[in-house]
Amino acid sequence: MVERDAMATEARAGLAGFVTRMTKGRPHVTLKLATSLDGCIAMADGSSRWITGEAARAHAHLERARSDAILVGAGTVRADAPRLDVRLSGLESRSPRRIMLGSGDAPEGWEVIRTPQDIASLDCNSLIVEGGAMTASAFLRAGLVDRLMLYRAPVLIGDGKPCLGNIGLADLAAAHGSWQLSDTRMLGNNRFEVYEAIPCSQA
Repeated sequence: MVERDAMATEARAGLAGFVTRMTKGRPHVTLKLATSLDGCIAMADGSSRWITGEAARAHAHLERARSDAILVGAGTVRADAPRLDVRLSGLESRSPRRIMLGSGDAPEGWEVIRTPQDIASLDCNSLIVEGGAMTASAFLRAGLVDRLMLYRAPVLIGDGKPCLGNIGLADLAAAHGSWQLSDTRMLGNNRFEVYEAIPCSQA
């Protein structure tokens, strides 16, 4: 007996990067946001270590190991000098390529692109965008985010730095029907959620 469509969802997820590159000419883009309950990624002074807990951070490193490349904005590179490597025992060699969005010199070993659309030149299947807020907003504004990964910690910051800026939303009605929840679980005391972009033809 032949069973059809066995594990179809898992197969689509595993091939998402390849399919996106073949059909759209760019990598499959995951936007990762680690926030407080009120949507902040840092205190007003920029301090952000650590909003999420150890289990959530370990999971984020596992997601890095599964990705071909990881991108942050030039401001984040200059302010934080992030390593963007994988710090899980046995997976250190799986650290993704490091990409800086913006202009100017990047650290040794980094690649630079000028605009979100330039990800088409990266020749890879999967890309994680990790920040900051301007970079995240630019990718959303350009319609280049296929998947959202949200790590939310049970803390309130108040007057902090928001996770997003202008994403080009003209009215509230246009915000509905764009994302579909595909996974949610607890990582320690942090809530992890994954949302997949809904194609415009289905929204």
